[in-house]
Amino acid sequence: RPPQEEEEEEAAEVGWQEKLFSQFEVDLYRNESACQTPLDRQYHEEILKLEKAGGRKNHRIFTYTDHDRFTNLEEHCQKVTDSDHEVPSYLAERMANVRRRRQDRRPIEASSLKSKIITWEPTEEFIKNNHVINTPVQTMYIMGDLGPYGKLGHREYEHVLCTIKVDGNGVITVKPDFTGTKGAYRIELDGEKREVWKYTIENASVQVQPEEEEREQCVFRDLYSRHKEYLSDLVGSEFEMTLPGTLRLFVNGEIVSAQGYEYDNLYVHFFLELPNQWSSPAFQQLSGVTQTCATKTVGWDNVAYFCYPFTLEMFFTQGDESEDSLPQWPVLYFEVLSLDFWQRYRVEGYGSLVLPTSPGLHVLTIPTWRPVELGTVAELRRFFIGGSPELEDITYVRIPSTFKGERLSRFGFRTETTGSVTFRLYCLQQSKAFLETRALRQRMQSVLDRLGGFSQQSSVYNVLEAFQRARRRMQEARESLPQDLISTSASTA
Repeated sequence: RPPQEEEEEEAAEVGWQEKLFSQFEVDLYRNESACQTPLDRQYHEEILKLEKAGGRKNHRIFTYTDHDRFTNLEEHCQKVTDSDHEVPSYLAERMANVRRRRQDRRPIEASSLKSKIITWEPTEEFIKNNHVINTPVQTMYIMGDLGPYGKLGHREYEHVLCTIKVDGNGVITVKPDFTGTKGAYRIELDGEKREVWKYTIENASVQVQPEEEEREQCVFRDLYSRHKEYLSDLVGSEFEMTLPGTLRLFVNGEIVSAQGYEYDNLYVHFFLELPNQWSSPAFQQLSGVTQTCATKTVGWDNVAYFCYPFTLEMFFTQGDESEDSLPQWPVLYFEVLSLDFWQRYRVEGYGSLVLPTSPGLHVLTIPTWRPVELGTVAELRRFFIGGSPELEDITYVRIPSTFKGERLSRFGFRTETTGSVTFRLYCLQQSKAFLETRALRQRMQSVLDRLGGFSQQSSVYNVLEAFQRARRRMQEARESLPQDLISTSASTA
């Protein structure tokens, strides 16, 4: 900047929601004819009082509070991404006028609350105030007028120096952060002179006295203890445990996607089959169907992303008849179907999934197949009028539930390989066997050992247990022999 335009540094201490007028606002609100809203008339009176007191002390630094027009426009024009070609969605346009303001609502009495649980004819203002679920926020902007020397008051030279937000939970957000040990922030203006402005932000709040800080900590501790008691009352003092010899299995699953199928607009129908000794709560739904999802091209495949969540809960109870046999695990059967514009549906594939025996995260991609008929007529029927050969019993994918023989023959049953379905399963297991010690678990034929019979670790435990039994029998037999026989045989040897 040329020497004749050098200025002294300006510093201003700003409080929360403290209004510092800019030169533009002073020129605007000085005329009473330009005041339209009650807030404008209030600013008009404050500016008149300010001029009688000798004018404003600040020159380049000013503020916009939560109720100013600038705050409304700034939140209205915010973008979701940093793209210059972003097109706001329908929801963004509808929600742009809804401010996340702190609503000063009167407390509702119990009698009126009971009588007005549902608002049958909500007004437009009621919808705007109650539609947004986000935490209400109060905003304040500290601005800088970076216009040429002696020519303040032009809106195009206003720049945001700092944004301060306080939400309903009491969280204060300062952006950018206090300067501290970092260097000053820089604002480079566009134009011929390419001026560079530097500014710092410091926390000028008064330090809390030790007595007040201790009092505040006591209030926080009391609040946290009350909240902990409230949560413990909700949860209860007794943790729900399973009965001895029972395993509880939770599965939080998700049908992620289906890929590689012939037709578009896919949906998946699935159900869970519980073998013997397995049960589920009465409220548990063991079947479901996803939404119809259009595919998109990813690489060489057409992929339909369902992201359909489901939850399964089941119990395994150990019985006497299963002492010598490994238990069967639940099986998830599913079929993929397509639906076209004329409401014609086609079976795209069948598949099955045995629930994982180990807890944790499992991502599984299951291939599918569908039955086919030979000849052109069947393909023409499938193409023009929809429909295709279907399984009367979907459990025929594995072993039908009604099959009681020794051998199951599929000779002559023609199928065709189709696409695949991806599942994401989060499995949790709960059993009292988890609370047993290691030695006790090795001695007992617990539910965990039996259900873990599929793993190598269980077989190692069984071998070690048999070795310990044989060793104990040998020691008992040796101790029962007469001592003279043992000594005689030793001397002979």
